[in-house]
Amino acid sequence: MKILVVEDEPKLASFVKKGLEEQSFEVDVAFDGQIGRTMALSNNYDVIVLDVNVPKINGYDLAKSLRSENIKTPILMLTAMGSLDNKVAGFEAGADDYLVKPFEFRELLARLRALSKRTIDTSQQSNLLKVADLELDLNEKIARRGGKRIELTAKEFALLEYLMRNRSRVVSRIDIAEKVWDIHFDTGTNVIDVYVNFLRKKVDKDFPVKLIHTVIGMGYMLKEE
Repeated sequence: MKILVVEDEPKLASFVKKGLEEQSFEVDVAFDGQIGRTMALSNNYDVIVLDVNVPKINGYDLAKSLRSENIKTPILMLTAMGSLDNKVAGFEAGADDYLVKPFEFRELLARLRALSKRTIDTSQQSNLLKVADLELDLNEKIARRGGKRIELTAKEFALLEYLMRNRSRVVSRIDIAEKVWDIHFDTGTNVIDVYVNFLRKKVDKDFPVKLIHTVIGMGYMLKEE
């Protein structure tokens, strides 16, 4: 697995690089956002680890820039700021996951593996999912509703795919955490609820028929009303 670490703290960058290389990861390090952007655009990475407060181009702006360049590589954002507003800002910028410093290396490792892992073997399944006027092309990684393309991050796409494969069935937050994030423990965050809200804004907001439903006390369901 090839990882890009964009981190301006030399000790932390060295710690992460050394630990990942001991796990047989290939690791590149950029000490500012400008170099990080150049490296991300010119290389194929499995995951980008991105600190929010890097110089020249901060993490939020860098994530937005990469997404605008159609870079779909999963982004794990690092920050010392753990408030909900900070997390939401990171997700809205295009991050797929968020890790607050200081952190345990094994948690970083688990999150990286979860981001890089394909949870569904699409080669053995249909390459086009459809619910009502919502379509998901698994080959091209494109979502459309009513013929209009919907721009999704890698993690939003994975979440929507999981909901569509389980159409008309309630899926719990635990189910989603395990199947989409590959996390088998309580993270203590509302990251799933945040992502479902992101999807609602993109999939349902401009359409009279809502497809993503909350089942109080149980989880979520994607179905035609």
